[in-house]
Amino acid sequence: MQTTIHSQFYPISLDEIKIKVAKKNGRKKKIFNSNSWGQFSSHDTNLLGNIKKIVNEFGEETLQVDGDIPVDLMVNNGERFLFISYDQSAYTHGIHKYPAKFFPELPRWLIRSYSKEGDMVLDPFSGSGTTNLEALLLRRNSVGIDVDPFSRFLSKVKTTPLEENELKYSTECLLKLIQNYHPSKISESNIPSFPYRDNWFNKEIILELSYLKNAIETLDVGFNTKNFFKICFSSIIRSVSNADDNCTRTVIRKRLNKKVCPGEALKKFAEAILIKVPKVIEFSNSYPRDIKTVFPKAQDARNIQYKEGFFDLALTSPPYVNAVDYPRTHQLEIYWLGLAKDSLAPLKKEHVGTESVSYKDYSTLHKIGVSSADVVIENIFEKDPRRAYIAYKYLNDMNVNLMEVYKVLKKNGRYIIVVGNNKIRGELFENWRYIMEMASNIGFSIEKYFGSEIIRHFIKVPREERINTDWVLVLKK
Repeated sequence: MQTTIHSQFYPISLDEIKIKVAKKNGRKKKIFNSNSWGQFSSHDTNLLGNIKKIVNEFGEETLQVDGDIPVDLMVNNGERFLFISYDQSAYTHGIHKYPAKFFPELPRWLIRSYSKEGDMVLDPFSGSGTTNLEALLLRRNSVGIDVDPFSRFLSKVKTTPLEENELKYSTECLLKLIQNYHPSKISESNIPSFPYRDNWFNKEIILELSYLKNAIETLDVGFNTKNFFKICFSSIIRSVSNADDNCTRTVIRKRLNKKVCPGEALKKFAEAILIKVPKVIEFSNSYPRDIKTVFPKAQDARNIQYKEGFFDLALTSPPYVNAVDYPRTHQLEIYWLGLAKDSLAPLKKEHVGTESVSYKDYSTLHKIGVSSADVVIENIFEKDPRRAYIAYKYLNDMNVNLMEVYKVLKKNGRYIIVVGNNKIRGELFENWRYIMEMASNIGFSIEKYFGSEIIRHFIKVPREERINTDWVLVLKK
């Protein structure tokens, strides 16, 4: 690769980076609130401790819970809650952005409420591993299943303890290598090749990222420590690319006029490790050594390869139909981590909620057998047969998942699903209602259902497709 590098951008000042990190760490802990409920009235009513009744601008009432959710919180069917999260960056929860993920307080509360120490917990759509990390910290064994290799990689890193001295040694090595960076040190063999690479990244950034990746690979440390630094590396990739930082699709938007300067990848990586290393040390010091967390390969939410009655609790937030294309969201990270080299189309087809469907599938109307859902699917079909089939396939996949989880749950075990509604071609698609009916047909009893107002997702969603409420379904075998 031929490129001209202006020497004034190098070397990098670590003193400036450390000052910047110290300022970030010294800021008040960020509170994550919902922006979907508008303005609350000034006459909010305190109920108990961290719980109060609030009223929005439309006169609608809900219960607000700040921070940890009490295990004995009384919940009525159909009730709505606004959970305020303080822990989205606690321990290893915040080491990498991930769209539409759990805020930790919700799975923590549900795990406490419906399981005990030593139990086995399943998340069949594990995503970024929030359920598994919370189960681990609560001394529950767990299994996280996800078809996406990036998801499994991230989740494994988040739940793996590391040795403090090795982390500190590695950090010093990497910071020294950053200080000694020069583009002439990059050989052609260290630069990965993947589709449209030179569109996504400036030449200087490609060299810097290649240098950082090679620096991690050559560290004289254990496999797990290297993987942690690879996730730190992955966490900066979108921000130093030419793509929009806040979009479910990895796209370049010229109107944003995004500027990525030489040296930025080096600086951001140094910041990342200085911020994230203390987090993983804190987690590692709290890690219960006798608890197991597993993320098996070659399993699927629709094909769970565990014996009948193996799990005490299943808890998940499945993908939304037609909402987030996870491989496309993380494609740059997937390529730089070496998890794929070519087209991601085969991986996309494996996901529940995928938009990768064939004309032969959607040329005719398909129905799921749930009358309320079939009416909506038929209405969508009249406007857009492809979207109608996507909706049908999503529900069909979820029905298979319900049967699989029912099989591997113990008697009286719960399957808790957190899912929202969205609109497809102007039609309200009430996922939670359809899933409840399918679950009932399989043999689950509906123990409880209630609403959780959306807190915050890092990825922006178009207003017409925005989902303002997640519904929590407690299904009992």
